[in-house]
Amino acid sequence: MPNGALTGLKVLDFTHYVAGPYCTKLLADYGADLIKVEAPSGDGARQIGPFPDDVPHLEKSGLFLHLNTNKRGVVINLKRDEAADLVCSLASWADVVVENFRPGVATRLGVGYEQLSAINPRLIYTSISNFGQTGPYRDYKGSEIVFYGMGGEMHSTGLADREPLKLGGNVGLYQAGAVAAVATMGAILAGSFAPDGADAPGQHIDVSILETQLGSVDRRQSALLAHQYTGELSHRPASGGSGGYPNAVYPTADGYLQINGSRMYWPRTVAMLGNPPELNTERWRDPASQGDPDMQIEFESAHFLPWLLERTNAEAWQAAQTHHVLSGPINTMADLDVDPSFNARDVFAKADHPAAGPLRYPGRPFIMNQSPWQLRHTAPLLGQHTQEVLIELGYSKSHISALAKAGTILTNAPCRGE
Repeated sequence: MPNGALTGLKVLDFTHYVAGPYCTKLLADYGADLIKVEAPSGDGARQIGPFPDDVPHLEKSGLFLHLNTNKRGVVINLKRDEAADLVCSLASWADVVVENFRPGVATRLGVGYEQLSAINPRLIYTSISNFGQTGPYRDYKGSEIVFYGMGGEMHSTGLADREPLKLGGNVGLYQAGAVAAVATMGAILAGSFAPDGADAPGQHIDVSILETQLGSVDRRQSALLAHQYTGELSHRPASGGSGGYPNAVYPTADGYLQINGSRMYWPRTVAMLGNPPELNTERWRDPASQGDPDMQIEFESAHFLPWLLERTNAEAWQAAQTHHVLSGPINTMADLDVDPSFNARDVFAKADHPAAGPLRYPGRPFIMNQSPWQLRHTAPLLGQHTQEVLIELGYSKSHISALAKAGTILTNAPCRGE
């Protein structure tokens, strides 16, 4: 395989959980040599599932395995005085540092921007935090639901007669990680334009997870713009969806299907159902019928749900596609695993982890034919590469052994199973 786009780039990773590790995963997966520094207790994502057979295990977290591919892992107790020399060596080696501690924590641990840039002035240093490194909210705690509530379109997500909802999973945290990766690449690109003979400029990149939500195109910007002009607030739709019917998620014989076949698409929906004569009357063709809740109940109970429940997800979706009705299946991971399009495009990659065993991993987010994404190796075991990395940095085995005995570092060789 050819080199990755970022082959030769050296990244020092002080991140944990989701947003930071996703940023550094994108850099590592496209070729960067990335050293992930963990505390002796490990990245907190190691404690979060899913786990094979639902049995918690420090080395088998699906979240951790996904977010830390192609990284080398070392364990350093940054709270010990002896760690300062290790940090100095790592900072001198690196081109990029990424951290997602709470503001001020990196400095207390000796890995803040001012401290590391004094060692290596050309460092690109990316900080990811809840509300940014400055401002009155900088020390506030946050979570996925907080970020979506404050910065997303949560007010209009859910049903009108229920509480607002956040998006599923950690969508906002992944988006923040992607934004941080793009910002980091921007700084790297800026350095490539340094005049001949000049050192590439260092930079401190400050990414606020909340602000990545505020800047999202997922309805947020359009809703804010609409409010600016009209003064109106967006609202959650009624139980049948917004804009008439059918316009919601509906059950099929073996799953769920999103259907948007209302108003201007109503004739297509009727055709999809086989043009039943009772739906081809003026009563149903009248545009006002799309706002009649009683007619919606009648349509869904007497016509639409019986039709859907007689068909599998694949069959109903194919019928919708044939009649150009906006639609899409609500896939489970099992569905995605066998999806013909994803498999034809090699979206998933297989790898054998020393503890978790052989698994299929979500692959590249985009294709680069000359410098492709590669799954070179799986996520590291806790402390797997500590000795390897320190030897590369010039430390002797006796020095490494002394650091391990003192509890400053942890080393671990790969071994299968428990």
